[in-house]
Parts: sequence; structure tokens; C-alpha cells
Amino acid sequence: MAITAFVIDDSAVVRKHLTDTLTAGGIQVLGSAADPLFAWPKLQSHWPDVIVLDVEMPRMDGISFLKKLMSERPTPVVMCSTLTEKGCQTTMQALEAGAVSFVTKPKMGLKDFLEDRTNGLVEAVKAAARANMKAFSPAARSASAVVPAAGVSPPVVKGPLTVGAMSETTDRVVAIGISTGGVQSIEVVLKQLDRTCPGILIVQHMPAAFTASFASRLNSLCNIEVLEAKDGDRLINGRVLIAPGGKHMQLKRSGAQYVVEVKDGPLINHHRPSCDVLFRSVAACAGRNAVGVIMTGMGDDGARGLKEMRDAGAHTAAQDEASCVVFGMPAVAIKMGAADDIVPLQDIAAWIRHAAARPLKALAASR
Repeated sequence: MAITAFVIDDSAVVRKHLTDTLTAGGIQVLGSAADPLFAWPKLQSHWPDVIVLDVEMPRMDGISFLKKLMSERPTPVVMCSTLTEKGCQTTMQALEAGAVSFVTKPKMGLKDFLEDRTNGLVEAVKAAARANMKAFSPAARSASAVVPAAGVSPPVVKGPLTVGAMSETTDRVVAIGISTGGVQSIEVVLKQLDRTCPGILIVQHMPAAFTASFASRLNSLCNIEVLEAKDGDRLINGRVLIAPGGKHMQLKRSGAQYVVEVKDGPLINHHRPSCDVLFRSVAACAGRNAVGVIMTGMGDDGARGLKEMRDAGAHTAAQDEASCVVFGMPAVAIKMGAADDIVPLQDIAAWIRHAAARPLKALAASR
């Protein structure tokens, strides 16, 4: 059965082009409207699988509508936003409010973008249609037990670690790969960590201009320092470096220190930044001193890199299906044998603290 969608955008031209693009991609468009107030009665008669929603509209903005939607009838939403500073900030708010994904409309060359059938809209809507909306509910984020991967003993998740325990693991590195549904999920993890935690590297699939706003907001919410990575930045305890959109990020050794290399490069697994690029560099540079986590996301980016990390002696985990918005990347990693443990979202921070505190000898002996 074809995926169904509804388009809400105040521009008639944009609505037409988005409808044509979705239709050409095999998605049935049930209708469109200029703003949420016009859309609401139409939606009641034929509810779609996915709503494509503009950010800035008259009468009722996209954020207000999204909050209403998620409280009354949670539905996968793909945001359409313009690549401006204000547009990026608003889109980030939409993702935090429950939007599954987004596509960016350029401020210049909009006509060419709208007429480009490869602009990413069809893929975003198809991914959104598979989203687990229950993962957005507060109940889905409640604590639950760690589930071990087949043949692996579950770790004992302990309480907050002492400074003394962390002092034994100052050279640990944590690498996290995440995609669709990741904006809310990574916030859940980072808000549970403090400045005694090892340095963390994150690849979140985002285009340029969005990761700066993403990092800035997380920095304001968390006890740890969160920055958009720059080439040559040092990775230290209590610091999170997020790969900038449109750039790959790799871990490098500089003497006894860890630093990151941020550079251009080809798309890897259709992504730049790519989780695989990060994970493979961490496997090579940190080996068994590393901890790797793969979280919610569409596709398979990061699965092979996480396997390389585990083969190099790192302790690894995948987010469980019940708490994932899209159980794509973790599912592939689990199937490949890349994950030691399968962990619910709410327990990932505790799992990271525990894994990073394990003595290296014990870590090596478990291989």
C-alpha cells in the first residue's frame, strides 16, 4: 500500500512542486493547505501517514501546530525549512517538539531545488512513515533494564561514578553515531552526563548551518560542554564535539592527546558527516580505550565502523528497538555482531559511564 502524505505550506508554488515530487516518488498526496488552520478539517477526513510541514506560516506557525498535533494525534512530520539562521533555529525547535526529519529549502535557487526530484524529500517521507511515534512519548523514555546481545553478559549499571573511578579512565573516548530521531534522543543521553565523563564525539546526520544551533542549544541544557567541532579541537573529559554538517570528522592522535580532524570528502553511505568515518578512525586511534554507541537512524551508516571498533577491543552498544524512532542503523549493527549490548535510550548514559570505567584488562579479557 502506498505511503500517504499531506503538504502544508503557505506558498502555492511550493505546495505544487512538493506534491509533484512526492507523487513521482510513489507517495500518494491526500491534499495540501496554506496553513495548519486550513489543513486541520481536511486532515480529519483523510488522515495521512506523514505530514510535510513548513516552519513559518501565517495565522499558525509550524511549531505551534506540531505541539498540538503531538498532543492530540501523534503523526510523523517532515519539516521544510529555509537555510537561514532563524530557519535553522526554528527547525531545531520543531525537531525537539517531535518532528521526525526535515528537508532544507535554499534561500537562493529555490525553484531549482523544488524541481529537483532528488532533493531528499521522498526519502525523508519514506523514513518518517516507518517512524515509531511511541518513542516520542515520555513513557517510552522511562528507565528499563539493559538487554544483552546474544551470548553477551549484561553489564551492571551502577550509580553515579566517583571522580576517583573516572580518574582511571582519562584516556577513554566515546563515539556516538545517530540520525533520524536523534535530536531528542541525544539530549536525553547528554543531560544525564557530567564533566567527569570521557570526551565524546558525535556524528548526527545534519546539513551545514544546523549543527551550530544544535550544539549551542545542547550546551545550554547540559552540564557538559557541547561544541560544534573545528579542525584541531582537542577532545578532553567533559567535552562533546559534534561533527559540523557537511564535513567528516575523524579522531587523530597528537602526541599523548586526542584531537579531531574536520575535513571535506565524498559522501559515505549517502552522508557527510558519516558515522562510519568517525567510528573507523576511533577504532584505529583509540582501539580498546574507546566506547561506541549507535542510535536511532535510517539506513546502515555506522554499523560497519562500530564492528571495527568492537574488533579493535572497544566496548559497544546499540539502542534498542522500542526506544528508537527509526530502528535502522542499530538493527544493522546488531545483525552484524557489532554491538556488545542492546540498551534502551534512558539507560545509554549509565551504560556509557559504566563501560568507560571498566579497567582495560577486563575489557581486553572479554574479547
